[in-house]
Amino acid sequence: MIGAGGMARAWIRNFLPAFSDRLDVVGLVDIDQDVLDDQADFLALPAEARFTDYKRAFTRTDADFCIIVTPPWVHRGPVEAACRAGMHILMEKPIADSWKDVRAIYRAVQRAKVKCTVTQNYRYNPNMYTFRQVLRSGRLGQFNYLMGRFLADYRRFASWGAFRHEIPHSLLIEGGVHHLDMLRNLADSHCVQISGYEWNRPWSSFKGESNASYVMKMANGVVAHYEGTCSGAGQQNSWHREYYRAECEKGEVVVDSDGIVRITTRHNTTGAMTTTDVPAEKTDFVGHSFVIDAHLNWLSGGPRPETALQDNIYSNATMFAAIEASTKGKTVDVEALVRQAAG
Repeated sequence: MIGAGGMARAWIRNFLPAFSDRLDVVGLVDIDQDVLDDQADFLALPAEARFTDYKRAFTRTDADFCIIVTPPWVHRGPVEAACRAGMHILMEKPIADSWKDVRAIYRAVQRAKVKCTVTQNYRYNPNMYTFRQVLRSGRLGQFNYLMGRFLADYRRFASWGAFRHEIPHSLLIEGGVHHLDMLRNLADSHCVQISGYEWNRPWSSFKGESNASYVMKMANGVVAHYEGTCSGAGQQNSWHREYYRAECEKGEVVVDSDGIVRITTRHNTTGAMTTTDVPAEKTDFVGHSFVIDAHLNWLSGGPRPETALQDNIYSNATMFAAIEASTKGKTVDVEALVRQAAG
């Protein structure tokens, strides 16, 4: 496992223990020796299984796959090392923080023919899984268009982790990767074109762009709109409380900050409105655990996960196309970026 602090700590202490009958961490890497030792002690790893250099870890560890939970700009090196070792990969999103590195990672995985899953855990939160199932059931008829909104009050510096207030494209890189993927997920398609803008305002606590407004055209004809801000001074739709609405032939389905999925229909003759709360779908695993289970099943000969690299490349291409659309003030061809990545 590459990474032991920050989000990696949650993996080690909260997510992986549920799979103790299916996996063992046999090597742990972190550049901070104190963090490394703290988490390695929790895992009861011997000194020879603790590394501050990921390259050394790959040559000294006999493992079936690696888990990469580091900041996005520290993904490429470990992925390429895993590919050289012929080792399968489970990694946090986004694939990388630059399109150059995304392309390099995608090509390395394709050449090495290793299995790589990206952790788009938000797809598998109960309310969003339920929302998706409503759409896929067909009970509301044909799909028309989709809205997604993320509003968070990060006006105070470091309220979203200091580094996010310092990096470029902060909202899209650290947040939009979830939301653009979710819109793809709900539309059951991939984005072919995107237009819109990211920007910052004088009162923002961010150096990079912390607001976004985009329109996406999906391959199946669904149109989606994404609105996001890190300076939300009013109603909040922050993490796990985002707003999504799908307009369909026979009604709409909505989820808001209370996390309840609701269907509203209007009688086409009387105009009478009916709103119904939808019970949450039950799954064996949720969030990160859903993706971990799917990855382990794949390694054991099961189906390829929905968020395998071959699919998730479209979410990352959409994110970088959004950056380009804003920079150049034009509509960007997302499929062309994916073809470019494939080389």
